[in-house]
Amino acid sequence: MKKRKIFVYSFVALIAVGIGLYITGVGGRLLMSGINAIAGPPGDFDPDNVITPTPDYSLIENWAAHPETIDPADLSPEGIIVPVQGELPIDVFFVHPTGYLTPISWISPMDPNSGTEENVNWVMANQASAFNGCCNVYAPRYRQANIFAYLGSEEERENILGFAYQDVKRAFEYYLNNYNSGKPFVLASHSQGTHHSMQLLSDIIDRSDIHERMVAAYLIGAVNIPLSPEWFAEMENIEPCNNASDLGCVIHWDTMPDGGSVVERPAPSVCTNPLVWSLDGEAASVEQHAGIVIPQHSYNLFFSGSEDTAQGKIFNSLAAPILGLTGAQCRDGTLFVERLEDPAFRESGFAGASYHLFDYNMFYMNIHENARFRSETFLSAQ
Repeated sequence: MKKRKIFVYSFVALIAVGIGLYITGVGGRLLMSGINAIAGPPGDFDPDNVITPTPDYSLIENWAAHPETIDPADLSPEGIIVPVQGELPIDVFFVHPTGYLTPISWISPMDPNSGTEENVNWVMANQASAFNGCCNVYAPRYRQANIFAYLGSEEERENILGFAYQDVKRAFEYYLNNYNSGKPFVLASHSQGTHHSMQLLSDIIDRSDIHERMVAAYLIGAVNIPLSPEWFAEMENIEPCNNASDLGCVIHWDTMPDGGSVVERPAPSVCTNPLVWSLDGEAASVEQHAGIVIPQHSYNLFFSGSEDTAQGKIFNSLAAPILGLTGAQCRDGTLFVERLEDPAFRESGFAGASYHLFDYNMFYMNIHENARFRSETFLSAQ
């Protein structure tokens, strides 16, 4: 029994390292395709076999964050005062990243009493809350794709992500028709959520008058599906942002520690430096860093077996921001920061190979302040 536990823990660690390498693109794709074949969900994805019903977005329980509920997106860092949710003139529609990391099925069953849903709450506390100073926060739960969907073939990935996207699209349309009431809005996301948000932009927002109400799109952490020049060329109205006050545009970065490798992608990607909000590649100093927020609790990283058990994590506070901790520079489409010594960042589950999980935490207060500034600029322009 002891040997079996050691094997399981070692295998989970191997998967974590492999995902870290996969994110960077350095030798990880071949490793993860092999692990996916051994440890991924059983069988091929079949949308007709998904037993979780389509979420009804008229039900408040299908929203991870909503102005009418008390949820982790309401939190603010110690010492930071934010307005009451529901009373702001601008909304944010936030699409959460992958929290489903155990190989039970290809699509999350949306079990509210699971480790996956704790991960969704982690994201609401550590990412979506960065926008509660400017905006009423709306964040749908959805039948998200399993992390293993990214580790197989591109065709398999697109099939599974395409299924999850339909929930996000339905949620966004419900939000527009029932909650937005013609208000300006911010679109924000991370990782898998960014892949869905890219599609919202191209399918719904860009070619309609909705784009005129979009303050900005903070589409962070796309990693291997780049926001490339070719992708932007297909847009009619939406371009990358290139300063702190640009409106109706897109912001993106992927964070790596100094000494790491540039993220490998099939095409170049936009890299916004969130310390100065420009694309020029110049280094920004620690004096421009408005504050990192160390996350409360860790992400549930199961990866192996049939465990998706809630760990009893309650998100009820955010630490005070730590100012001036790191500079930042975009190099070849990747944002590099100083390698941080806090255990939260050393023990990220990706063996320190990537700061993907902390794309928001690293620059929490820069995001918080910039989202408020762009919102104020938009309202003034109106």
